[in-house]
Amino acid sequence: MKIGRNDPCWCGSGKKYKSCHAAFDDKLAAYQLKHIPVPNHKLIKTPEQLEGIRKAGKLNTAILDMVAENIKAGMSTDDINTLVHNYTVEHGGIPAPLGYQGFPKSVCTSVNDAICHGIPDPNQILQDGDIINVDVTTILDGYYADASRMFLIGNVCDEARKLVEVTKESVDLALKEVKPWGRLGDIGAVISEYVHQHGYTVLRDIGGHGVGNDFHEDPYVCHIGKRGTGMLLVPGMVFTIEPMVNEGKEDFFVDEENEWTVYTEDGSLSAQWEYTVAVTEDGVEIITH
Repeated sequence: MKIGRNDPCWCGSGKKYKSCHAAFDDKLAAYQLKHIPVPNHKLIKTPEQLEGIRKAGKLNTAILDMVAENIKAGMSTDDINTLVHNYTVEHGGIPAPLGYQGFPKSVCTSVNDAICHGIPDPNQILQDGDIINVDVTTILDGYYADASRMFLIGNVCDEARKLVEVTKESVDLALKEVKPWGRLGDIGAVISEYVHQHGYTVLRDIGGHGVGNDFHEDPYVCHIGKRGTGMLLVPGMVFTIEPMVNEGKEDFFVDEENEWTVYTEDGSLSAQWEYTVAVTEDGVEIITH
């Protein structure tokens, strides 16, 4: 239904539409006339929603900080799961992965050639020289926040260390592309350009996503892109940036037994960093990292 100019604004601010988001919607309509895809209102978080997502993000970051303090060679990936689960619950949160579409654990732990969705296992022991991605998603008071980090276990070879560093640097570059009235394709462009410069590949078929009110929302955030293309970025959008970068080819396969863990086809190492970010009036806000 069309909102009257004196009706309450759709964003929940309590202000009249004409003094809140009317001009904003007119601007979106102008972009649509240029055949530029724009987000619908559902993808634009209200101030109340943003505050809830920030609180979830604060807990999510604290969980990853806790993992950083405890992770070491000799512990199992299931030990990491126990740490994450207990810390989350003790601080009033819910581990979002647990039970999600049948996922059996509270966190994803992807070691070496595992790209993502690794299932914690008491028999998978971290060894000196391993690299591991720990992916944490937390629900707090109904709101979601999602981030992952790479951890270097003991004495990691220079090649693995460089892969992890370049992946992180690509995310840092992408953050500079998150700005109001920019385009989603700018994010994928800067990531893929930087990754390819270093001789690596980045996955096209698995990427970032909207988040906040649910685990996975629109838009899909591809980490291969072309500048000046894709959905318009506007204040209030919340999504993840999470490039998965392979040392070798982009090709991957899914474990046939657990139907979750994604591995590099050629057995090469893979790295990933993930942030949840919000588009603001003047740039980007990091919700969790």
